[in-house]
Amino acid sequence: MIKEFYSHGKLLITGEYAVLDGAKSLALPTRYGQKLKVTTIEAPMIHWRSLDVDGAVWFETTFQLEALKKPSEQFRDCGEVEQTLVKLLRAARKLNPEFLQNEQGFEVETELEFPRNWGLGSSSTLINNLAQWAQVDAFQLLWNGFSGSGYDIACAQNNGPLIYQVLQKQPVIEKIAFHPPFYKNLFFVYLDKKQNSREGIARYRSVIDQKDQLLSAVNEITRALLKTQSLADFEALLNHHEELISKTIQLPMVKSELFKNYSGSVKSLGAWGGDFVLVTGNEESPTYFKEKGYTTIIPYQQMIL
Repeated sequence: MIKEFYSHGKLLITGEYAVLDGAKSLALPTRYGQKLKVTTIEAPMIHWRSLDVDGAVWFETTFQLEALKKPSEQFRDCGEVEQTLVKLLRAARKLNPEFLQNEQGFEVETELEFPRNWGLGSSSTLINNLAQWAQVDAFQLLWNGFSGSGYDIACAQNNGPLIYQVLQKQPVIEKIAFHPPFYKNLFFVYLDKKQNSREGIARYRSVIDQKDQLLSAVNEITRALLKTQSLADFEALLNHHEELISKTIQLPMVKSELFKNYSGSVKSLGAWGGDFVLVTGNEESPTYFKEKGYTTIIPYQQMIL
């Protein structure tokens, strides 16, 4: 028997960091995602293989299902990827005790549609795919084993833009229509500088002061973005958001550090200083960034569902 699952990648346009405290945030599922294929085999074992966007194997392991019932020390000498995988499988079993309890085993293959270093959700798409396979709640699987707001799980599960919020430790998802008429003026530029989101969250937690004011301001920007019909108004909102988060986490804005002379807006996405930024511009904008050494520039309509 073969089962196949799929999850979309993610980008957070508003509410980075503040989404952790209940801010209404604009989240966009991407056209790029991750597949998971599960094939039943007779032997009570798991043979796991992960493929990158080029089809090359970047991770592979085999272990007996019985090992999942034994103490974690058995995997102590394994690499970080395998330890994380085992942690996820065990967390899924706790949510669904019938998962991986039969005498059959599985060949599992994952396949990314984007480079792992892009930061579009190689982990969140895996978690959501595993949750579908195990028939458990993906948000609980995330929060039981890791941390984060869960907006990436919401993106993994949806086919279009959404407003995401966490209220009383529960995800609140509002599907929306977000089709800016100036979409041809929007690009995503990859900075090729991977950031640790856990470190960014820790910094935010250590410096956050007037939380209520921050949440109110982010909510207002998010609502205004949904109604904006002009590029100039859109840019003003992006700039205001950048200034707000910069002041909150006490870090300089990406534009002021890397693109001071750029005429359009540059908006950080997710953990500041790495992965993608959203920029506004025109048909000549890609040339500007390429000349500065940033060669991965993806138009809005190519990235977003």
